[in-house]
Amino acid sequence: MKNAVATFPLEKFSEITASIYDGLLEPVPWEKCLMGLRNLLDANYVTLILRQPRVGDHGMMVNVGDVTTEGLISYNSHFFAMDPFVGLPGDRMVTINDILDEKAWMASPFYQEFLKPYDVHRLMGADIHTADGGECRLRVCRGHGAPNFTSADKELCGLLLPHFKRAVHFHGKLDLAESERRLYAGAMDRLMVATIILDRNGRVLKTNKQADELLASADGMRLVGNMPHATHAGGNRELQRLIKHALDNYGMARRTAVVEAISIERHSGKRNLGVVVHSVPPSEWSEGASSPAAAIYIRDPEGKAEAPVDIVRQLFSFTPAEAALAVQLANGLSLEDAALELGIRRNTARAHLRAIFSKTDVTRQTELVRLLLNSVANMGIR
Repeated sequence: MKNAVATFPLEKFSEITASIYDGLLEPVPWEKCLMGLRNLLDANYVTLILRQPRVGDHGMMVNVGDVTTEGLISYNSHFFAMDPFVGLPGDRMVTINDILDEKAWMASPFYQEFLKPYDVHRLMGADIHTADGGECRLRVCRGHGAPNFTSADKELCGLLLPHFKRAVHFHGKLDLAESERRLYAGAMDRLMVATIILDRNGRVLKTNKQADELLASADGMRLVGNMPHATHAGGNRELQRLIKHALDNYGMARRTAVVEAISIERHSGKRNLGVVVHSVPPSEWSEGASSPAAAIYIRDPEGKAEAPVDIVRQLFSFTPAEAALAVQLANGLSLEDAALELGIRRNTARAHLRAIFSKTDVTRQTELVRLLLNSVANMGIR
């Protein structure tokens, strides 16, 4: 540590370390950090391999330098299987000459066929093993005529490895949380529920697609100063009261959640919007004005969350014709209107309905509709 740090400014080390953690929030994770490493080590390429390529999977990696699409494709689809610089000692920087002598390295097919045309001669890297069993690879390259990596280079990068290890672990946690958020948000979208998340000041933090469309139409609700408002004065007073009540509950220890509802009139004359305002309890260590404090759920009774016919067919073992009829009935159509919509005769529709009743063990159309609406069919909407 003394040799590496003694000749390296502490401010610069702090800057590159901070960039490792800042990289978690970049559009392309760690791109700026890798660029800083490239400049610091006079490298022509720096690569962080987050998921190793294998047959049928091109993997996932972040590259900086004059990387060509052709080079990435050729490595991901072919040359990765020839790479001798793999299976490195865990969490320790090594060079290619720690693995192969110079003569064997220069004669290797990987060097001759892949690296040499891209002006790569010197290699330094580490395989990083995360706490959850994951593995990523850091690779630093220099071109022909460039000096070999020194022990000081290896030592300095070695000091950064624990930070990369933590940051990659954090990235996995954040990615899991984001995947869960998208799944739950997608479920609300499929159920045609508009969702608005508010901070503790009542300003909008997040909306889903249905909420964006509903607010843009300004038919019943709209945004004023990035706050949700009802378009009718009377409805707005009640809505603001419910929002204030939910926000006042934020941070109150051991209070039950505030859940209240309102029906909001619309200028268009369409059926009223159904609105539920729900307080969001803070997590134990949540802090900051941007923490979610309340959620508003809105359902437009005019909207239709039409289940895919194929999903209904698979769930209930219907024929395609039976599934198509069942979907129309779930949308509120009478048997006669459903037959007209599908372009079939009324007697044919009745025959399909008898078969549907037999397969679902119901005897009335209202029971069938309830069964379909309570099923997971709408979750199959793409």
